[in-house]
Amino acid sequence: MSLIHAAKIALGSLVSEPHPPAPSRSALAPLPPAQQVLPSGFLLGAATASHQVEGGNDNDWSEWEKGSYPDGKPHIKHQDVSGVACDSWNRFAGDVALLRELGANAYRLSLEWSRLEPEEGTWNEAVADRYLEWMRMLRAQGIQPMVTLNHFTLPRWVAAQGGWANEKTVEWITAYTRRVARKLGAEVDLWCTLNEPNVLMAFGYMKGEWPPGLSDGKLGLHVLARQIRAHARMARELREHDTVDADGDGHATRVGIAHHVRIFQPATRSPMDRVMAGFTDRLFNQLLVDVNRTGRIQISVPGMADLDEAVPDLKGSYDYLGLNYYSRDMVRADFKSPTLSRQYVAEGRPVNDLGWDIYPEGLYQALKRYGRAGLPIYITENGMADGKGDRRPGFLREHFEAVVHAAHEGVDVRGYFHWSLLDNFEWAEGFEPRFGLFQVDYSSPDRTRTPTPAVATFQELARGLGLDPQARTDDAA
Repeated sequence: MSLIHAAKIALGSLVSEPHPPAPSRSALAPLPPAQQVLPSGFLLGAATASHQVEGGNDNDWSEWEKGSYPDGKPHIKHQDVSGVACDSWNRFAGDVALLRELGANAYRLSLEWSRLEPEEGTWNEAVADRYLEWMRMLRAQGIQPMVTLNHFTLPRWVAAQGGWANEKTVEWITAYTRRVARKLGAEVDLWCTLNEPNVLMAFGYMKGEWPPGLSDGKLGLHVLARQIRAHARMARELREHDTVDADGDGHATRVGIAHHVRIFQPATRSPMDRVMAGFTDRLFNQLLVDVNRTGRIQISVPGMADLDEAVPDLKGSYDYLGLNYYSRDMVRADFKSPTLSRQYVAEGRPVNDLGWDIYPEGLYQALKRYGRAGLPIYITENGMADGKGDRRPGFLREHFEAVVHAAHEGVDVRGYFHWSLLDNFEWAEGFEPRFGLFQVDYSSPDRTRTPTPAVATFQELARGLGLDPQARTDDAA
């Protein structure tokens, strides 16, 4: 989930500074207990994505996993294929038991479009029934589902017709959304249309490391615009066809996106490093926030894209802003690079197993910054790759503290979802990175789940919010 650049800039703004960071938390006074700071109904949960945990999927990613780059290098580290993954498709009840063990009152999960619509025009009602059963199971346990409609993967038939490079994908995903809203709306109020459009654009269409494996910056920017148009259409369908208020809070739907944000800081005080840090920040971080305010897609990158398009239903289409936050990068200008800069972690910084800077201060800064957009915020992902599991408790505690600090200063933050509930298939990195609160034994036929030390930390946070972790049962294995 490290990044490359995405989307909005005018040539004149290339000389501007990066967005100034918020003040350091270190100077702040001690906080009251979290329960006194965070709003009533605050959601404390974990997150997963269908392709990464369900197992048995047949989509553009499962096909990508089988291939290699032109130089023979496998697409996925160690030639891993997702395969059975965590087998959550067959072990969902056990995963719900894990959520109860944590004391979670929410679960962010995604639906697999390729299961629901394996062929164009063919709807699998049995799969839809199973997803409906899952939502009912969660609600019966007091767990609010946040449902992501598209977490990167596409049905093969969509990919075969160009995927997000084809404008028809907007129509196809709109129709899919309509059917899902009608099927699940009585149990789901909290919807996420798309996960990290900027990351998909970057890795699938610019860096070529994810399907469809292209390195075309111009196309990448147009793909990002197409995803934004799709979001607007999807949000409209959700509000039109999900009319049941499942939790009785007066809102049948709350719609947003999960937006990956990263802290970009200039590597030196040189003007060009500062210019490129600002350029990167605007391209990657700001566009997907601005479109909700303006109702326009405005992308201007000389030689690549010059878009200024008013999109029906886009303005005000977010009921909340979801933030996926993991790390920060230092930015150095490098005009030999296709992206005009390179990002790296400063020497000596603490890093996770993937080499990402561990920087909880950045979550506080992101919350302070995006809180000014006037939208409720959910932390839709935050976590670390930690194979030993001994550093995750501190990571979780420090990042949750950043959430509490921001809320204490007036940011309307309404939930925190830790990535991830389980170790899972981590895209191009395969099964090597371990992000789970529960470790998964991929060598065991039943994909045994074992608590990591961070489970006790999560339970501590849950108790601090008045939630009640439950004892583990055999169903959770």
